[in-house]
Amino acid sequence: MKTDDLITALSRDAKRTGPSVQGRIAMAVALGIASAFALMMASLGMRPDVTAATRNMLFDLKIVLVATLAVAAVALVRAVARPEAALPKVVLLVPALILLFGIGHEVATQLPAALPGRLVGDKWAVCLVAIPLLGALPLAAILTAMSAAAPRDATLAGALSGLAAGAIAATFYGLHCTDDSPLFVATWYSLAIGMLAAAGAGIGRRVLAW
Repeated sequence: MKTDDLITALSRDAKRTGPSVQGRIAMAVALGIASAFALMMASLGMRPDVTAATRNMLFDLKIVLVATLAVAAVALVRAVARPEAALPKVVLLVPALILLFGIGHEVATQLPAALPGRLVGDKWAVCLVAIPLLGALPLAAILTAMSAAAPRDATLAGALSGLAAGAIAATFYGLHCTDDSPLFVATWYSLAIGMLAAAGAGIGRRVLAW
């Protein structure tokens, strides 16, 4: 059988089983959200000034940024589960624009001498540990759900699973983290989420290949 014929046959099978696969992904995401929130509350807890922080534009921007990234990443995971699907990369435009706005606001409103300190923040080391740990269960759940799918590129599917897990974890970690600077978020949150994306790519290459 030619490769194109095999992909076509798998596409027909994926369409027949699509609701089941998509349902599994939805359940995995729900489980990932619940587990990340529960672990964050049990281990870190909310930041003490969270009520006041909600009146701070930078805190709100941070949470909206990682939450929209999580939604976009889940949309990409759902698409990559089908071998014939085209990835809707446009979904990443919203979080990218929010991040650019935040960085522009930071540069425009802060003295240049203050920017390095705001980029490093107070909890960069905690961020690099906490987000991957909070995202471990979501990543495992999403990869397990994806094992029933037929992604064309197993490495990419794993990486997107890690991106989704990392963004979910970052959303809840953001409720604990007192560093609200967009420069901090762009640097350390991105690195932490990237760790999960790299882990997902490595695992996905092995367990999602067909």
